[in-house]
Parts: sequence; C-alpha cells; structure tokens
Amino acid sequence: MIEIYHNPRCRKSREALKLLESKGIEHQTILYLDQTLNTEELKALLEKLKINAEELVRKNESIWKEQFKAHALTEDDIVEAMVKHPKLIERPIVVNGNRAVIGRPAENILTII
Repeated sequence: MIEIYHNPRCRKSREALKLLESKGIEHQTILYLDQTLNTEELKALLEKLKINAEELVRKNESIWKEQFKAHALTEDDIVEAMVKHPKLIERPIVVNGNRAVIGRPAENILTII
C-alpha cells in the first residue's frame, strides 16, 4: 500500500494527498509530526529516497538555522536532528514498496505509482 508522510498544515502535502485521492489510489496517511519516526525508520526512508540526510532537511526552518546550520554535522547527526525535530523533514514523502519520492511538486508521486 502507498504511504504518505503528511503534514496537514502544509499546502504541498495537501496537494499530494489530493492527487492520490483524485486518482483513487489507496493509501495510508502517516502524520509524521504526531507519529514520529525513529532513527532506523528515517534511515530506511532515506534509502528508499536514494538521498542523503541533508537533502531531506527543510533548511529554512528556524530550528535548522539556529541549532544546526553553522555546525559540521555527520550524516548520523543530521538524521538525529530530524528524529528529534520532525518539523525539519521535507514533506510530503510518498512510499510505494521500496521506492519513495518527495512530492514537490505533487506530480513527482506519479513516478512511483
């Protein structure tokens, strides 16, 4: 089943969810700000996305700018920052089996469906 890591307050995330619904695609919505990811889950998502941790960070978030941007961080440091502060995770993320994409723009989702 398709999974969407969703933040209902995010316009892009709502657009992605609407696209799935308009196509009649069964999906599970994961409210990742409420159902936070642990380190292993986030690393598994990064593997499916085929990107490094820094590419998944929302760099305009004040938490990133204030606490992390000026520091030399390892991959594990960045993953731990996102686990501790899930608001830093780019959204939406859509997963289909072993493949995943960031739904920005929402049409990216169609590449894995």
